[in-house]
Amino acid sequence: MTAINEIAPDLFRLSVYVPEIDMQFNHFLVRDEEPLLFHAGLKGMFPALREAVAKLIDPAKLRHIAWSHFESDECGALNDWLQLAPQAQPVCTLVGKLVSVDDFSIRPARGMTAQDVLSTGKYRYRFYPSPHIPHGWDAGVLFEETRKTLFCSDLFHHFGNVEPLTRSDLIGPTQKAMEQLQQGPLAGYMPYTGQTEGVLRSLAGLKPETLAVMHGSSYIGNGERLLTDLAGVIKTSFDS
Repeated sequence: MTAINEIAPDLFRLSVYVPEIDMQFNHFLVRDEEPLLFHAGLKGMFPALREAVAKLIDPAKLRHIAWSHFESDECGALNDWLQLAPQAQPVCTLVGKLVSVDDFSIRPARGMTAQDVLSTGKYRYRFYPSPHIPHGWDAGVLFEETRKTLFCSDLFHHFGNVEPLTRSDLIGPTQKAMEQLQQGPLAGYMPYTGQTEGVLRSLAGLKPETLAVMHGSSYIGNGERLLTDLAGVIKTSFDS
């Protein structure tokens, strides 16, 4: 079952909770003149997500399907969406397009840099590269400039079947999740490099007011502070 919640005007969080791993998989639909889906999702979740999207728009009218980095829960069902929506284009970082996506996708991707603008009608988006943050050379985050929403993928990952949107500080839950992951078979899930703090500070400079989080509650409030604090959480968990 997919939980549907409007977490900002025209922005819907489509959440599938997997109790076996106590984790939500969140996908975000922007309902606008040219609808955008951020996170295509796992192939196995496609039927449930298609049904959820259909409650909000005609899925065949999707125009943009975007994600952070090349990973199954981010873009595994990409081609299923492209077959369903004939005018939809994949949207990712330029590195992602060049090194992975154009070989995988049934249609070429739009590879974006921070200088490029994608308009869905009322909303304007830029893709900011964030190599290896959360992970992957091709990683990036999508920022909506009109309402200052940051689609931040695995950043602020935390466990539980939690509320769709919170004003509570995400640093504590994120730190707990990072410590848990670093102690298990997924150690190295969130690497810390010499660029990590600088990239996160540059994203903090965007002053996001909503953080659309892939695993866990999305956040409304001072996103600048949370992004600034996140570097310390990643470093501490990586060093432990």
